[in-house]
Amino acid sequence: MKRNERKDFHEHFSKQMNEQEQAGRVVRSTHGIYSITTESKVYTGKLSGRFHNEITENRNYPAVGDWVIFQPYDNDSKALLHRVLQRRTLLSRKKAGAGNEEQIIAANIDAVFIVTALTKEFNVRRLERYVQQVYESGARPVIVCTKRDLCDTVSEKLWQVERVAPGVPVYAVDSLAGEGIDSLLKEVNEGETISLIGSSGVGKSTLINRLLHKEVQATENVRESDERGRHTTTHRELFELPEGAFIIDTPGMRELQLWGDQETTAGTFSDIENWSQQCKFRDCQHEQEPGCAVQQAIVEGELEIERLNSFNKLNRELHRLELKDQYGTHRTNRMLHGPNKGKIYPS
Repeated sequence: MKRNERKDFHEHFSKQMNEQEQAGRVVRSTHGIYSITTESKVYTGKLSGRFHNEITENRNYPAVGDWVIFQPYDNDSKALLHRVLQRRTLLSRKKAGAGNEEQIIAANIDAVFIVTALTKEFNVRRLERYVQQVYESGARPVIVCTKRDLCDTVSEKLWQVERVAPGVPVYAVDSLAGEGIDSLLKEVNEGETISLIGSSGVGKSTLINRLLHKEVQATENVRESDERGRHTTTHRELFELPEGAFIIDTPGMRELQLWGDQETTAGTFSDIENWSQQCKFRDCQHEQEPGCAVQQAIVEGELEIERLNSFNKLNRELHRLELKDQYGTHRTNRMLHGPNKGKIYPS
């Protein structure tokens, strides 16, 4: 948010606040303690008792990037959070485990830098999952391939990325030397908020330090055996870049369990969606149906079978998530794996 926009923001929401309340943005969150920034200072805050009691699900808690209404106390040194203001976008994932809970990553973001390394960590199937979740958030995805200095096949790997993320900007950088950073800065716009996501050890913290022109995030060497890194970032935090944009660093993810619905797969798999428009039957499942343009594209080498398999896998995962949200885990398991599977799906 640009500074003049921030001023308009405060003027707009001042009508919803009493004389003791202020509006600010959450820039850090760790173990129920929040750092909230305003035009003049940073407060350390916690939820008010009423706000805490009103929360019914995880997404109701404040997240980094949220705009909140709070009341200063203790000689204007601390803050009680009263409510979260309406979010423009929300990046989240399914919380790890067998349950069906949402875990918020960041709020009110304009772009997400999906960071991957051009080393052993490189995995295009994982990138598809990240792109899917970014489209679900409402933000725009940007793929940043780090450690280009350690890769002898940069062009080939970038081609692979472009194949699985059609239309998504892709950049290869060496964050330590600064190579490729100038090109990446085309995606950094004044007033916008960017979130970084990716596995541990891919170089998110190093990239943050390069963009900020100073060492603010700790970095660690990766293990030689699998090139995985430790979780050097243990909390989510928002920083202001010299260009006037804001960037949120997040802890590395061992896995990304999707959260959302099937509608957003059209953006992630726009190539398959385009081919499917040419299928003979509107409800074509792209399996054995006659006149299937998707299968024909695979035969002609225009589309990889792994890409279609990934498309089907993500759709199944999202469909299962929708069923669990509507019917619960046990009934969903009976629907999908019981003796009557396929016969009791809701219409």
